[in-house]
Amino acid sequence: MYIFAVRFKPLKTKKVTLLNDPIYGFIGIRSPLIFDVIAHPWFQRLRRISQMGFSYYVYPGAHHTRFEHALGAMHLMYEVIEVLKKKGVNVSPEEEEALQLAILLHDIGHGPFSHTTEALLASHWMHEEISLEVMKMLSREFGGALDLAISIFTNTYPRKFMHQLIVGQIDLDRMDYLKRDSFYSGATEGNINSKRIIEMMVVVDDQLAFEEKSLYSIEKFLMARRLMYWQVYLHKTSLCAEFLLTRVLERARYCYLNASAPEASPPLRYFLSRNDLNGISIREKLEMFLQLDDSDIIQGLKSWHSHEDSVLSKMSKMMINRDLPKVKVQDQPFEAEWVEKKYQRLEAHGISPEDFKYFVFSGTISNQTYVPQDKKILIKTKKGKLRELQEVDPFFYAEELSSVQQKYFLCFPRNRHLT
Repeated sequence: MYIFAVRFKPLKTKKVTLLNDPIYGFIGIRSPLIFDVIAHPWFQRLRRISQMGFSYYVYPGAHHTRFEHALGAMHLMYEVIEVLKKKGVNVSPEEEEALQLAILLHDIGHGPFSHTTEALLASHWMHEEISLEVMKMLSREFGGALDLAISIFTNTYPRKFMHQLIVGQIDLDRMDYLKRDSFYSGATEGNINSKRIIEMMVVVDDQLAFEEKSLYSIEKFLMARRLMYWQVYLHKTSLCAEFLLTRVLERARYCYLNASAPEASPPLRYFLSRNDLNGISIREKLEMFLQLDDSDIIQGLKSWHSHEDSVLSKMSKMMINRDLPKVKVQDQPFEAEWVEKKYQRLEAHGISPEDFKYFVFSGTISNQTYVPQDKKILIKTKKGKLRELQEVDPFFYAEELSSVQQKYFLCFPRNRHLT
């Protein structure tokens, strides 16, 4: 069995290292432990994980990675800590380091092309769960040095506002990815004023809140996220590419288990040659998963486009050449008769019914601007009282903002894909 063991020697540098970021300028690494974590092979792997999946099929500049995003979120955390300390919030040096580590590692569990492949390859083990397990492994490797960061990440640390900076409706993860994804995609709708939002942060009764004069900045933040989802993250073309890739991997797994095994890198072969991961230790699964990155998928697609299995070959060519299926998006479910016609067309071209699912697939996409029942956005009024956002700003009572907006999509092959 092919198992990858990391042997990492900490560098223990004491100097402040500066990295030049196109969004924020210089980002400082001020802790030897943080420097060592960033230098670790598991974190360096994020350089090879696309931040926005296949969005570059639509927005050519969107080639940035999870590595830059994690560093950007860490930088924002440092800025937040400085703001809160100026406002009288006591944050110890140990907490400062742990907060930066927690946000730095929040995405370390992402699989190739971010969200696209994690469910299939990791057997529905979501990236948040994987990130936590990786953090635990790193903490053991560093002699328990990440235990406080893990406590903040899992919301078991008594100071609850710290977790809210990492997971919330206005957290530092979202704050960086909106600004960064807007920059690289060119979709200016997501360009938020992160500095003003951070300057307006306060802590009241151990809860994260925002000064009342930040209302319009918060409104802009939530609307920017709404627009980025509809215009960028849920764009029908990149969405179609992501769903097509999952079907390519499903077919590759089918070939491994039922026919001739396609060529693949050792870690990708490890996951494709198994239907599930039950009975395998967490350590073994993680060590294999942490070898996977975008290059394994690209390498696979390039080799599979000439595979003897016609279904795998056709779909791989479609992916690698960006010759994607046609996709329709609408507000109502697609009529069964219309979908049936797509199946009949496949059958007329000699495709067997058991293979229909690879060529015609459908589903739903949804977006919600403000989630009042989720983690609250609290406003500190001019009188010093804490109020929920919709109590202070009537704009957020609007049903369109708080309701889940759902759309339906259907992907099906073009004529040239069936020849």
